[in-house]
Amino acid sequence: MGSLVDVLIVGGGVAGLSAASTIVRQDHSVLVLDSQQYRNGGSKHMHTVPTWDHRNPADWRAAAKNDFERYGTVSIEQEEAVKAEQLEDELFKVTAASGKHWKAKKLILATGVEDVLPDIPGYSECWISGIFHCLYCHGWEEKGVSSSGGLAIGESASVPVSLHIARQALRFSKKVTIYTDGNTQLTDDLESALKTSAAPMEIDARKITRVEKSPTRAEVTLYFKDGVSKTEGFLFGKPPTKLRGDLHTQLGLAMTPKGTIVVNPPFNQTSMKGIFAAGDCASPMQTVTTAQASGTNAGAGAPLQLQAEMWEQTPIF
Repeated sequence: MGSLVDVLIVGGGVAGLSAASTIVRQDHSVLVLDSQQYRNGGSKHMHTVPTWDHRNPADWRAAAKNDFERYGTVSIEQEEAVKAEQLEDELFKVTAASGKHWKAKKLILATGVEDVLPDIPGYSECWISGIFHCLYCHGWEEKGVSSSGGLAIGESASVPVSLHIARQALRFSKKVTIYTDGNTQLTDDLESALKTSAAPMEIDARKITRVEKSPTRAEVTLYFKDGVSKTEGFLFGKPPTKLRGDLHTQLGLAMTPKGTIVVNPPFNQTSMKGIFAAGDCASPMQTVTTAQASGTNAGAGAPLQLQAEMWEQTPIF
């Protein structure tokens, strides 16, 4: 291996495929390395995407790849990139776990993020099917349940965030219980914040020992340290995320305080010339439509820079 392409994209999710769909319109050679690891890999439905509402994201990826066939300039390899470096001739070299490697004139990182699930027994089995991190992505289908629950742990363990998500949950349930999992300070702060509110919200400070998915709709049963259990129509909570892989570290890219790659809009070039980033790895707003937009922008920027260099001219950014 070692073939040279104009642009190499690491990541075959929404951002990576959107970048490829833009680059291909300028007739550049593109290689997409698709590890087949996607943040929404366990989800059966995609929402907030016009023309693809409540349809499988796996089918979206397949349709996007099929669109490349008429161009003949996009190659897709089911490989996981494990090493990235810039060579002395300013080309980029990317090596896969299999040992294969490729060189590229420009590099786009669309590696995404992964959710760091809390250490609560049963949580991972309930994730997506009964515990939702985004009530735009999930939630409407459970409309009308008598009660729902919020897990005020991880990134949800603050008054503003937990109440923010609880207000969304009230669009689909008659009342909401926010579970602080033994965090007494957060419990006190939430109860204080709710004193002047008529919202049908209550706080439960008990320590959670495990959760279990019910066979009915999205229902989840919580089990507490005191031996009591309670079933909710669904649970919501946002665990922290981390960037998938460490290519950004290997390349020495600048990072934001939130742990995403610093990019310069509108074309999403990183702190290193010739490297662009798109999707969840480069934005605090980690949604499908944001990934599409940033992928399109990075997919426009890489060819524009490359074309200027081909003719020894100055690019527009």
